[in-house]
Amino acid sequence: MFSNQRIAKSLGLLSFVFLTACVTPQQQTQAGEYVEDSVITTKVKAAIFNEPTLKSAEINVETFKAVVQLSGFVNSGADMNRAVEVTRGVTGVQSVKNDMRLK
Repeated sequence: MFSNQRIAKSLGLLSFVFLTACVTPQQQTQAGEYVEDSVITTKVKAAIFNEPTLKSAEINVETFKAVVQLSGFVNSGADMNRAVEVTRGVTGVQSVKNDMRLK
């Protein structure tokens, strides 16, 4: 009986270690992507804020897997194009989705 308990505990521990090893890298990647996305979002917001022709309070920025989505309202098509251009110039941005609307 002692050996059966020992075998069962060993198998349980081995299963736990195996499952933990399989899950951890994926979670680390997701956490790393989340941190990187938040850094990109912050950089894009700063770049838009520093662009004197744009009203940064009216442009929303969201990032998922280095794809930046711009939404909100702008005064003209030129402002919309400038916001997209500024966003593309930020390091780490892979692509830009433009969901901005004209006022």
